[in-house]
Parts: sequence; C-alpha cells; structure tokens
Amino acid sequence: MAVIARSARDRLAFALDVPDEGCAREVASLVAPHIGVLKVGLELFVRSGPSATRIGLELGCKTFLDLKLHDIPETVERAVANACQLGVSYLTVHASGGSRMLERALERATRDASNLTILAVTLLTSLDSDDLRQMGIAGNAASHVRRLADLAWSVGIRGFVCSSTEVGSLRSALGPEAFLVTPGIRPVGPNEDDQKRVGTPSDAIRAGSSLLVVGRPIRDANDPGAAAASIEREIAQVLWE
Repeated sequence: MAVIARSARDRLAFALDVPDEGCAREVASLVAPHIGVLKVGLELFVRSGPSATRIGLELGCKTFLDLKLHDIPETVERAVANACQLGVSYLTVHASGGSRMLERALERATRDASNLTILAVTLLTSLDSDDLRQMGIAGNAASHVRRLADLAWSVGIRGFVCSSTEVGSLRSALGPEAFLVTPGIRPVGPNEDDQKRVGTPSDAIRAGSSLLVVGRPIRDANDPGAAAASIEREIAQVLWE
C-alpha cells in the first residue's frame, strides 16, 4: 500500500492560485506531503516571476508552469527556451496556436530540457459547447477537444490538458502513451465557481487521467493540508481497486 500511496501523491497537483509568493510558500508547505506537483499559474507568475517556480523544488515537488502560451511560433519558442532554464517539469501551450507553434515549442523543449513535458491545452474548463457556438466554432466541446488533441498529437506532443468530461475518450483514442492532465477537479459537494466541465477525483482517475489539478477546494479549505490528504486518499483508493 506504501507504493500506491506514493503513486497517489504523484498523481495530484495543487494550483498555487494565490496573490503573492509569501502566501504561496505558506500554503505549499501545508500541502506538500500530499502533493506531487505544484502548479504556478499566471496570477502568481506575473506577481513573483521565476522565483515562484522554485517553491516546488524546495519542497520536493515537481513544478508545473501553467502559462498557456499562445503567440507566433518564434515568440513561443523563445518563451519555452526561457522556461527550460527554470527546471520546471511541465509547461502549457494552447493547442489552438496551430501546428507550427506547437512543433516549435516541442522542438525547443526537447533540445534544451529533456525532462520538460509540453502540455497542449485543449479547451479551458470554464468553457462549454454554448461558448464555442458564440465564438463561431462548429461542434460540441468534446469534438473540439478531440480535434485539437489530434492536431497536437500529429506534431509529436504527448501531453494534454482536458477536462474530466473528455479524459476518458482521449484515453481511448490516444492510448497509454498520452499524459492526460485534468483540471476542474472538485470533490463531491456544491460547486459555485466559474468552472463548467468538472469532475470528482475518483471519476477522473477511473477515466484515465494521469494527473489531477486541484485548486480552490484545497486552497479555500479551513485546513488545506487535510483537504489535500483527503484527495490523496481518494486517489489511492481508486488505484488500490
């Protein structure tokens, strides 16, 4: 069971969506025993810069730099080159940036940091099929996610960010080689935030998710450490089954 417990920790990422580095260090120290990956997103990175990415390394966690890069290929490649110098394990780019942008990002990451996994973001979990229609995009959320995943796969990317709603179908389509990251994870209970395509930890793991990303349910808990431990145990139970 000790091996499963360790694996459960490695399958859980905590989003450091906090206003400054001091807050990030405080909450990270509480959850680190139960979290294998710490995710640094736009809010914290814009405030604290590269120093925020060192928190995970100091606590024995991998670092997930979630900048969702989306720009011309040259700019994204140069941003990836800089990210490679930070020692992070994961970096997000938008699959909708197109094949050339994705290809350049992957080539630079492969050349400069063999331990960096490029993750292609398919569709933000705050969006659904109605939002796509408003943007003039044909099809539902699931079909759009599949199109973008196929595009990224065709250039060699093997890491993807998708909601729990699509993770099962992507796992079936892409097979065991794909590394599927699932945000919008919410333990059973009321959900009153801006996420639309969400799921429970158990459901996402059973559907084939490689890494769960949890933010507010841990960050806003009365005891963040206990909240992280509870989700870790839930993952371990599914793995044990």
